[in-house]
Amino acid sequence: MRGKELGAAGEEAAAQFLQNKGYQILARGYRNRVGEIDIIAIARESLVFVEVKSRSGLGYGHPSEAVTVAKQRRILRMAECYLQQTKQWNQPCRFDVIEVLLDEKNRLEVHHIINAFIS
Repeated sequence: MRGKELGAAGEEAAAQFLQNKGYQILARGYRNRVGEIDIIAIARESLVFVEVKSRSGLGYGHPSEAVTVAKQRRILRMAECYLQQTKQWNQPCRFDVIEVLLDEKNRLEVHHIINAFIS
């Protein structure tokens, strides 16, 4: 599995993981002028903005390390746009990261980091 194929498989695995944990998926691939949020879900009355990072190994570090401060700022701006568009300003929010690693047997391992960064 390479590049976009791994990314798409990772996002699908992340969405399934969240649904299995009882999250309601509201949007996938939400785009606006600033960029994209991979998954927007609701869990226990909170909106959860999820960045999914997939890798085929740890040669370049853990996938979550790719969620830099600059990327976090973009996600925050996109979340503000979503809240404005959907008129949900008073909704509690959090920002999670899901790492997806392709193991040596071509299985996807999912690791969920809750409250990965703060707004």
